[in-house]
Amino acid sequence: MSQSGLNATEKRASISLAVVFGLRMLGLFMIMPVFAYYGQSLEGYSPLWVGLAIGAYGLTQALFQIPMGMLSDRIGRKPVIFIGLVIFAIGSVIAAMSDSVYGVAFGRAVQGLGAIASAILALAADSSREEQRAKVMATIGVCIGLAFAVAMVVGPIVTQFVGLSGLFYFTAIMAIAGIAIVKYLVPDVVHKAPAGETVAIPELLGKLLRQPELLRLDTGIFVLHLTLTAMFVVLPLKLVAAGLAVTDHWLLYFPALMLSFFLIVPMLIIGARRQKNKQFFLFSIALMALSLFLLALADSPLWLILLAVFLYFTAFNFLEASLPAFISMLAPAGSKGSAMGIYSTSQFFAAFLGGVAGGGVYNYFGEQGLFILIACLMLCWLVIAFGMSNPSQIRNHVLSINLLGTQQATHLANQLTQLSGVIEAVVVPDERAVYLKVKHTEFELSQAHKLIKCDN
Repeated sequence: MSQSGLNATEKRASISLAVVFGLRMLGLFMIMPVFAYYGQSLEGYSPLWVGLAIGAYGLTQALFQIPMGMLSDRIGRKPVIFIGLVIFAIGSVIAAMSDSVYGVAFGRAVQGLGAIASAILALAADSSREEQRAKVMATIGVCIGLAFAVAMVVGPIVTQFVGLSGLFYFTAIMAIAGIAIVKYLVPDVVHKAPAGETVAIPELLGKLLRQPELLRLDTGIFVLHLTLTAMFVVLPLKLVAAGLAVTDHWLLYFPALMLSFFLIVPMLIIGARRQKNKQFFLFSIALMALSLFLLALADSPLWLILLAVFLYFTAFNFLEASLPAFISMLAPAGSKGSAMGIYSTSQFFAAFLGGVAGGGVYNYFGEQGLFILIACLMLCWLVIAFGMSNPSQIRNHVLSINLLGTQQATHLANQLTQLSGVIEAVVVPDERAVYLKVKHTEFELSQAHKLIKCDN
């Protein structure tokens, strides 16, 4: 079997799981560009309840993200994914049948109860070899980014033809399609990836919450998604006021997103090759702050709003792609699953708070006050991010070992830490796994394999 590319099982798993993840995120995102306008026909409409309806899923997602991942370790990945997708479909139907903004908010909260992100990522890890796992995860990551882009374009188009309730029924249908994909296309696997790679381990959470490097990144995803949700409480209304009919909003989002993708690809490539990830990261935060200040300008002409949205999406897509990669690189060896659990919880909780804060601030201080506030939050993040390490040189490896005793495991860990480029080595006999955190420019993987072979 070739070690240089994905095998048939890995290709099937990566594509099918990426589609399932993407369909679910598409269902969550499609409401964002349309609800502030179309929600005006619902009973109880107010800016605060618009924000609550947009962000309600984030609260339940944040609360259930880690527990659902841990449950998948007990009863299996697929059963948890099935349960989550059924719950998501039920929440969509509740929102579709609601005549009030309160019912929509409740339906969105139910959608979030189906928190399956951890289970999907864990199943992707179980379905792939260690040396190919990064490619599988990258495929899923790309699909999440595409889901956001598609939602910004498809949301206004679908709502134009079927209305707000039809949009929610459409998301329910996508959840059912996801169940069929998991049932018939996602491969069944008997392998289980090391726990430290896949799901949160409760005893590690407190330690990771105190680690400065990870805290900076968790703060970053929190600010990023808080500002995203808050912005869409008012942006659709601003576009209508500038003369762009709500049915034509996709004509703004589509070119802005396409141009942003063309721009971030070279940024990602150059950042990785020339080890400039940190510089591009800081530039993107500053660019997002600038875009929000431009949106804060009163009575902005449509061309300036278009420019601001383009700058915003460029910065957002780069940061959204970079943050999980940085978490993976900077997490202590054997703690990636726990680090990603905290990261995801921060992301979804921010979506909830962004909706609440966005609606509240807009209600009392208007659109200009809201954009200025979230722009200032971005500047605060820029200051915090200045102290981060450049993760360009850091890589993580997980290697399999035979069952070892405590003394053998300690001896192997000590030997591995002596290898050139190794920052940290953790041997977990119960998982039959070795976690390595290394500087990839100095580290030779073959040397680690040789040591492990000798100890086995």
